[in-house]
Amino acid sequence: MHFQFIWVGKTKNANLRALQNDFSERLSHFVKFEVKELRDETREIESKRILESLNQKGFVVVLDAEGRSVTSPQLAQIVEKWQNHGLKEIAFVLGGSTGVSREVVKKADMVLSLSGFTLTHEFARVILLEQLYRAFTIIKGFPYQK
Repeated sequence: MHFQFIWVGKTKNANLRALQNDFSERLSHFVKFEVKELRDETREIESKRILESLNQKGFVVVLDAEGRSVTSPQLAQIVEKWQNHGLKEIAFVLGGSTGVSREVVKKADMVLSLSGFTLTHEFARVILLEQLYRAFTIIKGFPYQK
């Protein structure tokens, strides 16, 4: 299994960047992944670039406030299901500060919400990486999730 993270802009806040790097390193012990950072533009241009970056055969997860809310154990079950079904490529899409177009949401195989709260897109990256890391520790029975 391979993860692709597609998000808009760079993480400018040094503290959030450090957390992002920390959880990226931790996650790399469980799954191979790549990060595609797209340039900040208008939502329409960002969304066009997101769609161009997606593997047409991959599974697409869009992070959106209107998406399905899941618990950490539920996310672990979802990831484990992907593994059991042999999904090869899963793309996680995080839009910029104005979100993504409806066209991107329509392309998604799954739409998830990280929180009922409004989060900065930089903070959402950290939460996504941490929750995926947590999901793998739950699957493997490691003590981190406690």
